[in-house]
Amino acid sequence: MSIVPTYAALLALLFVALSIRTLRLRRKLRIAIGDAGDAAMLRAMRVHANFAEYAPLGVILLSFVELRNAPAALVHGLCLCLLIGRSLHAFGVSRTNEDYRFRVAGMALTFMTLIVSSAYLLIAFARGHGAF
Repeated sequence: MSIVPTYAALLALLFVALSIRTLRLRRKLRIAIGDAGDAAMLRAMRVHANFAEYAPLGVILLSFVELRNAPAALVHGLCLCLLIGRSLHAFGVSRTNEDYRFRVAGMALTFMTLIVSSAYLLIAFARGHGAF
């Protein structure tokens, strides 16, 4: 594998940036656990958690797609969709006056990555087992 690790590294750096942002806000607001009813803390926590919920599954699926020797253009395209999707979503949800277009576009790109990767893997499996 040569493509997915690069995007995984970029996603990891984005995750660290979101983590640091959340930790700084915790320190500023003196909130050790939870959100203490603070809307900004809750928003930062959800941005961070949402990233943690979707990015790992995306990277796993993309790794399998690349291991199945998918065309490099497809792997790059799917990786870019995940990276851009997670970035747009994080940006959109981070805004106090949230512009839902960023959130929707981010989720659409993320879901597209998961769906196309899953479909590719299922079709590759079926072909490998004589179903097609």
